[in-house]
Amino acid sequence: MKYKWLNKKQNENLIVFFNGWGMDESIINHLDCENFDVIMFYDYNSLDIDFVFEDLEKYKKKHLIAWSMGVMTASLFNISCNSKTAINGTLKPIDNLYGIPERIYDLTIKGFNEKGAAKFIKNMFDKDSDLPEINRTIENQKSELSALKTYKASLDFKYSKVLISSSDKIIPTKNQCAFWKIEPNIESGHCPFLLFKKWSELL
Repeated sequence: MKYKWLNKKQNENLIVFFNGWGMDESIINHLDCENFDVIMFYDYNSLDIDFVFEDLEKYKKKHLIAWSMGVMTASLFNISCNSKTAINGTLKPIDNLYGIPERIYDLTIKGFNEKGAAKFIKNMFDKDSDLPEINRTIENQKSELSALKTYKASLDFKYSKVLISSSDKIIPTKNQCAFWKIEPNIESGHCPFLLFKKWSELL
C-alpha cells in the first residue's frame, strides 16, 4: 500500500482518504482542503506500508473518508476517527449480493488490458468529459485486482455516514443498498467527487 500527503500544513484536523482500486489523486485533486491536512492511501497490491499510523494521533480531530474498494481496505487498519464516511463501497465488495458479482470480477481480472481499463474508467463517470488521467500502469492495476480478492474486511468496522450513488455501474447500486439497508442518496455514477467542491462536504 502506498500513501501520499495531499495537504500537510500542520493543521489541527486531518482527513484520511482511502482511495479506490487503480486510482491516484487525479479524481480528488479539485477538492478544497480548507483547514484540513489530507493523507491519501492507495495502491492495495500489498497491505505492507512504510508508515507509522501512530503519527496521526497528534491531530485534534481525524475524519476517515473511504471510496469504492477503499471502504473495505480501510476496515483492515485500526485508525481512530471522529467520523467515518463510506462512498460507493461495502465491506463485501466482491460478493454476489453485496458487491461486484464474483463472476464479473474474475472475468475482469482475466481479460484486463488497456481496452478493459479504459472501459472501466469510462463506466465510473457520467460523462466522457469527466474522465481523469490516471498515472498507474496496466500491470500494476491488474495485480491490485487480484490482491484485493484475497483481503477480508472487518465486518465489525462501523461507518458513521454512507453515500450511495443512484447509477453505480461498478458496484451495483442495488447491492450497496442491500448491504447498508438504505436507499441511494446521491445522483451520480460510481465516482461522485465532481459533485463536491471541498472535502468537508463529505463529512
